[in-house]
Amino acid sequence: MLMNRFAMARSWAAKSLATLLAGFVLAAGMPSLALAQAPAASAPAEAAAPAPAAAPADLNKVTQEAVENPFGLKAMWAAGDFVAKGTLIIMVIMSMGSWYIIFTKLFESRAMMKSAKASGEAFWKASSVKAGVGALEEGSAFRFIAEQGIKAADHHEGTMVEAIDKHTWIGMSVDRAVGNVQSRLTDGLAFLATVGSTAPFVGLFGTVWGIYNALVKIGISGQASIDKVAGPVGESLIMTAIGLAVAVPAVMGYNWLVRRNKAILDETRAFAGDLQNVLLSGKR
Repeated sequence: MLMNRFAMARSWAAKSLATLLAGFVLAAGMPSLALAQAPAASAPAEAAAPAPAAAPADLNKVTQEAVENPFGLKAMWAAGDFVAKGTLIIMVIMSMGSWYIIFTKLFESRAMMKSAKASGEAFWKASSVKAGVGALEEGSAFRFIAEQGIKAADHHEGTMVEAIDKHTWIGMSVDRAVGNVQSRLTDGLAFLATVGSTAPFVGLFGTVWGIYNALVKIGISGQASIDKVAGPVGESLIMTAIGLAVAVPAVMGYNWLVRRNKAILDETRAFAGDLQNVLLSGKR
């Protein structure tokens, strides 16, 4: 009985030792196996690595493509009919005329204000009216008024106007000269007033005509698609904008010139009144 137990113990010990030896051999062989398989596993990874992409020639270079507006002013002129083109030409003429009058009157009023200052500094310091006229600028409004007053005072006797008393005749001549100056100052203001009041309606006419063309295209095509409506409606909006752009400078220029002309006429009338009194006193 004891021998059997001893044999069984020896058998169990032999099996345990064999198991330990097998585990040791297996544990000792695994690192070498891993080292042997590592190069083989890394080789496909290196082979499968993609080649670096070629750098672009110029990363900062941005290609810009000019896109032409199909509904702009140029397209409107190319696709518009004779009514649309005629309306646009009329508004361009209105705008050019307005700016010409504004700049012309600006230089003219500036010259008259300069003459007003010169008359106060040189004319009234002269010994006589004729000497003062020579000190004024040639072709100026104040010199014209002074010359007309001297002419009325010198040629009163011996003519048909002799029946009119001298005081009245000189006053009429000076007032007539002032009226001529005022008429010269107001030249062109009627055009500015006309442009300012009619240009929005001319642009509105172009708007109505563009909407009419849009409705005609919709009726012909049978569908209100954006490509049928965008062109005529864009043309209408452009006409409205041009009409306002023509009218606003004309109105502002008209009001500005009227206010400036008022200041100039006040100076002119004051000069004419003083001149009339000097001429009636006999100091020519």
